[in-house]
Amino acid sequence: MTSKVTYLGDLRTKSIHIQSGSEIISDAPVDNNGKGEAFSPTDTVANALASCMMTIMGIKARDMEVDFTGSTAEVTKIMNAEPRRIGAIEIVFDMQGVADEKSRTILERAGMTCPVFLSLSSEIEKRITFNWK
Repeated sequence: MTSKVTYLGDLRTKSIHIQSGSEIISDAPVDNNGKGEAFSPTDTVANALASCMMTIMGIKARDMEVDFTGSTAEVTKIMNAEPRRIGAIEIVFDMQGVADEKSRTILERAGMTCPVFLSLSSEIEKRITFNWK
């Protein structure tokens, strides 16, 4: 088992990661009858894409002896109305510490092979931008 999800009422859930005991609270978003006091489930999906891409890039960077510590990603989730689903995920990466073009290209391509990227429906538009410092 990976996790256990408990409905807390009032459109809120608590997820516990079995191996680590880490917890995630989720709320329905304001535009879908919720309070928006925590990540919504669809926010978590969009965020997972950026986190997964950075993790895979981190594995590749470690193999290449490249450090991009301090890099960030700004994530925007865009919902479609009918049916209500994620229509697009925009991620703007601000990458630190990688000087040469070859390494940048390798890392960008590695990010696009992350399991979340490959698992998301092709109907979800993925708008990915890399800004290198």
